Amino acid sequence: MQRKRLFPSRASLVLVLCQVITALEVPLDLQDKLPQPPTITQQSPKNYIVDPRENIVIRCEAKGKPPPSFTWTRNGTHFDTEKDPLVTMKPNSGTLEINIMNGGKAETYEGEYQCTAKNDRGTAVSNVIFIRQSNIFKFLKAILLEGSPLWTKEKIEPIVIQQGMPLVLPCKPPKGLPPPIIFWMDNFFQRLPQNGRISQGLNGDLYFSNVQPEDTRDFYICYARFNLTQTIHQKQPISLKVLTNSPVDNRPPTFLMPSGHTSNKTVLKDEVLLLECIAEGLPTPEIRWNKEGAELPSNRVFYENFNKTLKIIGVSEADAGRYRCTAQNNRGSIHHVTTVIVKAAPYWITKPENLVLSPGDDGTLICRAHGNPAPTITWLINGVAVELAPNDPSRVVDGDTVIFTRVHEQASAVFQCNASNIYGYVLANAFVNVLAERPRILSSQKVYQVIANRPALLHCKSFGSPVPNIEWFKGVQSSVLHGNDYTFHNNGTLEVPVAQKDSSGTYTCVARNKLGTDQKIIKLEVKDPTMIISQPEYRVVQRYGSASFQCKFKHDPTLAAEVMWLRNNSELPMDERYTFEKERLTIKNITEKDKGTYTCMANTTLDSASASAELNVVDRPDPPFDLELTDRLDRSVQLSWVPGDDNNSPITEFIIEYEDAIHQPGVWHVHSKVSGTQATATLTLSPFVNYSFRVIAVNEIGYSDHSESSERYMTKVAEPDTNPSGIRGLGSEPDNLVITWKPMKGFDSNGPGLQYKVSWRQKDVDEDWTSVTVANVSKYIVSGTPTFVPYEIKVQALNDLGYAPEPAVVIGHSGEDLPMAAPDNVEVEVINTTLAKVRWDPVLLMSVRGHLHGYRVYYWKAQNITNRNRRHIEKWMLPFNGNKTHGMLPGLQPNTNYFLNVRVVNGKGEGPSSKDKYFETPEGVPSVAFLHISHRTPDSLTLTWSPPAHPNGVLTQYTLKYQSINATHELSPPVEITILPNETSYILANLVQNTRYKFYFYAHTAVGPGSQSTQEAITAMDEAMASRQVDIATQGWFIGLMCAVALLILVLLIVCFIRRNKGGKYPVKEKEDAHADPEIQPMKEDDGTFGEYSDAEDHKPLKKGSRTPSDRTVKKEDSDDSLVDYGEGVNGQFNEDGSFIGQYSGKKEKEPVEGNESSEAPSPVNAMNSFV
Repeated sequence: MQRKRLFPSRASLVLVLCQVITALEVPLDLQDKLPQPPTITQQSPKNYIVDPRENIVIRCEAKGKPPPSFTWTRNGTHFDTEKDPLVTMKPNSGTLEINIMNGGKAETYEGEYQCTAKNDRGTAVSNVIFIRQSNIFKFLKAILLEGSPLWTKEKIEPIVIQQGMPLVLPCKPPKGLPPPIIFWMDNFFQRLPQNGRISQGLNGDLYFSNVQPEDTRDFYICYARFNLTQTIHQKQPISLKVLTNSPVDNRPPTFLMPSGHTSNKTVLKDEVLLLECIAEGLPTPEIRWNKEGAELPSNRVFYENFNKTLKIIGVSEADAGRYRCTAQNNRGSIHHVTTVIVKAAPYWITKPENLVLSPGDDGTLICRAHGNPAPTITWLINGVAVELAPNDPSRVVDGDTVIFTRVHEQASAVFQCNASNIYGYVLANAFVNVLAERPRILSSQKVYQVIANRPALLHCKSFGSPVPNIEWFKGVQSSVLHGNDYTFHNNGTLEVPVAQKDSSGTYTCVARNKLGTDQKIIKLEVKDPTMIISQPEYRVVQRYGSASFQCKFKHDPTLAAEVMWLRNNSELPMDERYTFEKERLTIKNITEKDKGTYTCMANTTLDSASASAELNVVDRPDPPFDLELTDRLDRSVQLSWVPGDDNNSPITEFIIEYEDAIHQPGVWHVHSKVSGTQATATLTLSPFVNYSFRVIAVNEIGYSDHSESSERYMTKVAEPDTNPSGIRGLGSEPDNLVITWKPMKGFDSNGPGLQYKVSWRQKDVDEDWTSVTVANVSKYIVSGTPTFVPYEIKVQALNDLGYAPEPAVVIGHSGEDLPMAAPDNVEVEVINTTLAKVRWDPVLLMSVRGHLHGYRVYYWKAQNITNRNRRHIEKWMLPFNGNKTHGMLPGLQPNTNYFLNVRVVNGKGEGPSSKDKYFETPEGVPSVAFLHISHRTPDSLTLTWSPPAHPNGVLTQYTLKYQSINATHELSPPVEITILPNETSYILANLVQNTRYKFYFYAHTAVGPGSQSTQEAITAMDEAMASRQVDIATQGWFIGLMCAVALLILVLLIVCFIRRNKGGKYPVKEKEDAHADPEIQPMKEDDGTFGEYSDAEDHKPLKKGSRTPSDRTVKKEDSDDSLVDYGEGVNGQFNEDGSFIGQYSGKKEKEPVEGNESSEAPSPVNAMNSFV
């Protein structure tokens, strides 16, 4: 039992310090400079078990001002350390070192020691330190000196026991301080195995619930290990033999430990509770624990030794109660109840704390402790019981509280509070230090910088006793600060709640008490805040790409600033992929680890601003893996897989591919596609296919690599499911039928030996099918058939297992032959000068002898004197599809005689032609007659021309119109002259010299005027005027003017040349448009005239060289009409009424005409081609 009292003649005291609001707090940096009573800072434990092989060191350290002196008591009396040569005290310390290694005996120094630290302000004491020597050394000494063993020497007889009986092998180890650790081993130093049947108790004994033959052993040895001395000792071996000559009946459990049905257990608070139940029985019983009326603390309870030991750590008062252990086997059960009583050595509720007061202050020390039983509180002052201490009217002791009223400077002391009961004690030192000190300002900072619109705290930490009063001033010789603009804290700090620029300046802090004054000048600087003006933006980047974040900010120019980049609130790693340029962060070769939140931090010495943006790294998915085939059936299988990482872009679908190792090894085909949320798919299979599957994942970025191939799955063979497609029956000759089909793929064969059964019979004829079986072909020719008769055809697939389903019947025809008949009653109706309508009677379908493709109309010019001797007559053909019996012939030449005939067409070719039909086209207007200026005089011009290349009838006259053009490009009234048709020149007299004239010239037939030709010319100048011009030409100003005009003309020519190359107008044509003859009447739109010039209505000439190219095609802009409306040959067809869909004219664009060029009237073929 521990000692209850601290001193032999005095009750133990516990002193608790509680600082009241008037107590002083001494700053740490002043604690070593101000007077202070002693404080124990280090001491040895209360129970000190020493090792006699080492010197004894009893620690006691303390601090104080002035430094304390140390003394010791031993067993309650003064211990004079100077008189014992083996005892030394460390300098400036109370620690004792007892040198027992040089002849001293440890047991001589056993006892109770207490350290005292004293200065002129008080005395502090340590705990009572109980020095003991471990008793194991006493046993060792007995062994060495007297030869006696640790264990009691005894003769141990071999144990012989019947199988199934219980057994306890005692250990009974020697007692030690601390106790030894017990374990059982064999003679080979191997630990004996333990289990629910065999286990070691807390007392060290080995318990057998029932012995078995395998327990027979000559050596059961109990060992004791003493940790303090690092020694192991053993008991004499025990021999055990288990007999098996008599059967043992099963029996219910009984307890080997503890005995009886109930027991009591006392444990101290905060220690470890160990409860043990060991039972015997056959079969081996099982142990269960519970607490009556409460749950076991799950976080502090442990079951050890195969559930035979209940261990609760950190015991509290709540752990008191009744604990039941139950042993049970198939023959019955038994239980034992242990009543646990929790006691407690004293422990602190309120531990006293040091108290610093000013003279005249009040204060309180409180010392409160708890325990079971309740502890006794006693007070000491400077190590002396309160009753024996000098009387002090400012101090009153009231139970666990010491009250101070208006203390004086001599009241400084150290109070000890001792709380004790039968299980121990606790001791605390707390000093009362009464100080009288003039003010000291402790704050060292002279300049404070703060960001605008934030609080500014100007510290003025001070110390003084009594507590000094703090006042603040701003500027020089100003008044004391006060009011709502400032906040004054109890610790002396001045707060400017919202600092502005005008808050900057000098502030003075003054600390005063009755002993003196101290002051300090402080400067406040208010700075502009740091702000982010351009934040980084969210980025989505594909893996291995690059991303940049930009972060612009502004800050106070008087503060240094730097930019720091963080990723997920951590500094960026050292990586060459990260580059920093001013306010920009660039990341190259981005990988998945770069994903996260990137924060830009603009830092100054006073503040910081930050902005963040997410970087999301995406990529095409990783390939799926772990492909598995399940639910294998003849026509289906279930494929499952594990999706790969989607790399931050959700998978939208999976593509399942297959390979057929039999028919197309190495070739992968798409089988199906499933949603990206699926990881399984039921796949439809075909017979006779050696399947292997793979899966590809797809997201918005792209396709993953394909997965590893699945295992192969060979489906069973079966009859074909389908027949060949694309079946046709056509004859290549008049007497055969060629049957073709699209061959089936090996994948569709469903088995080996793929063949085709080809069947045919004549339609609408009562006859059986004719069949033939072929392989490896896709065509069969039936010979000896009638010409162009319908046949029923079918092609059926088969393999070694059987036939495919009955195929569908397809209608084909045997070969065609040339038509036998020509169309009759061919009639021609001339519509206008260039268009005629032809009609005919259809031929009988029987005479077509094939598929009717349509009719062809051939037409040509009738021979006359000029072309009668030609060997080759140029003919033109116009096709009409289907069964049409009429059509339009466009592009005919006016005033021309034609012949035509009609032929029927089938797939083999043309039939015989109809009788030639003669027709004539009426007169039209002539083509252009080109006008030339052959001679000029001052008053006349000689005009020449050639007859129109295509008169399109009989010429009746020529018409010449002309106008003069003055210097302002104004036209005079036109003059018209009629010229006989046989004339080819004309002299125009009585003209004005050196004058420009514009001429309009065109030919006439009985139908009307043709296309006009225009020309301009200037009459010659007489000699007198020429001489005057020579005189003018010698003048310098005229030469300069002419140079300028020449340069201007050169520029205009260049511009015109550029415009001409870009498709613009020619100057001559522009002039024609500007000076068009207002009396010229428009020509009819349907006159059919072809040539260089358009009608006189809008002067829109056809483009030069409008003949159809050699490839018989015309660009769309060359004609608004199409042959589609007239014929159904290569280039189109006519409307049934022979009319054109569009206006039959040339281009709408105005283009220049070169006067000496001519245009031929188009032939019918050319006219037709112009509509293509």
